[in-house]
Amino acid sequence: MKKVLVFGGSSSKSSINKKLATYAASKLTEAAVNSIDLNDFLMPLFSVDQQSEFGIPEHAHQFLQLIQETDGIILSLSEHNGAYTVAFKNIFDWVSRIKPKLWSDKPMLLLSTSPGSRGAQSVLGLGIAKFPYMGAKITGTFSLPSFDENFKEGKLVDESYKNKLLELVTQFENSL
Repeated sequence: MKKVLVFGGSSSKSSINKKLATYAASKLTEAAVNSIDLNDFLMPLFSVDQQSEFGIPEHAHQFLQLIQETDGIILSLSEHNGAYTVAFKNIFDWVSRIKPKLWSDKPMLLLSTSPGSRGAQSVLGLGIAKFPYMGAKITGTFSLPSFDENFKEGKLVDESYKNKLLELVTQFENSL
């Protein structure tokens, strides 16, 4: 059975992006899901001085190990001021010091959502532009606007969004 790593790009304990990523993963039909929380990978803020003095944190190695042991990734990016959250960017920066192509040529379903009408499209655009250079094979992208209106009781309520995401999940699963 194929293994899929699932997470939201946020350290919020009630992350709507983690909820969206987990929901998408629940639509997989033949894969084992490993859902992780960025709070389990807390590290000092990245800097070359920090790396020179203390080396690369063990959590960065553990995060990379999870990527390398999986067959695919479902990631939903959270947006802070139009960019990655600090928690995600810090992990991203540390892990890329170990392996610049940190996504290890794995298929990736890239998602985003926000309470607003743009659905975190700015940060999704950053991921679309950057992640392939970092070893991601993006199989599809999906932005869910107005999370609180479109996601209730653990599921998508709008049929068009539900159908589009299911199509992308199937595409992703077929790429594993």
